[in-house]
Amino acid sequence: MADEHDLGLLKYTSNGKHFLKKFLNSRRQGISPHTILFYKRCLSRFLGSTDLNPQGINSFLSNLPCNAGGKLAYYRAIRVFCNWLERNGYLQDNPIKKVDPPKATKPILPSLTLEQVEYLIEQVNSIRDKAIISLLADSGMRLHELARIKDCDINWSNFTVTIWGKGKKQRKAPFTSRSAKLLRELISRNGTDENIWNMKPRGIQDMLLELKKNTGIPCNPHALTCPPKSSPVLMLD
Repeated sequence: MADEHDLGLLKYTSNGKHFLKKFLNSRRQGISPHTILFYKRCLSRFLGSTDLNPQGINSFLSNLPCNAGGKLAYYRAIRVFCNWLERNGYLQDNPIKKVDPPKATKPILPSLTLEQVEYLIEQVNSIRDKAIISLLADSGMRLHELARIKDCDINWSNFTVTIWGKGKKQRKAPFTSRSAKLLRELISRNGTDENIWNMKPRGIQDMLLELKKNTGIPCNPHALTCPPKSSPVLMLD
């Protein structure tokens, strides 16, 4: 068995599972299970397939059947792993520093006009669903951020919501008087539970998918939008 501190050119055929397990166990608290699964899938495919050097990493990325965006995701996972190996003394010469990241093309994202947003609000019956659509259109927050909102996160004086993103990063999302009116009515009727919606993220997702089906307007959790300068839009994750 080779020494763990001399891994620069070794294939991870025998040690791959060992180091992958140590890496996954080292991830800090607060990382979502989806992120852990992302690392596991990418690195399991990478480890054992090539040498851990710049040439091996470039060859692995070049031969992936996915597009540039997918290759960039693999690159990021490998970069985090290599940085962890270096930080813990398993690598002296970090190979990822000599590998350029794949260039992912920026997609042209669809946008919704103010009229389309108002139409979507009209097509749902409950105050809860109207508030969800209005708040998404105002703030541009992602689905998982929206689903976690509690009454105490809302600042009624300046019309902002404190939301928590990946890695427990905090930011403020603005909303309009339209959303404020709907939110106040919703909270006065339902009170609060674990979130102001009293529903899980999947319930919000299902509502949006059904709305897309009924209206033909893209408002599912993967229809990211790029706002026109004069119109708010739905921005979902």
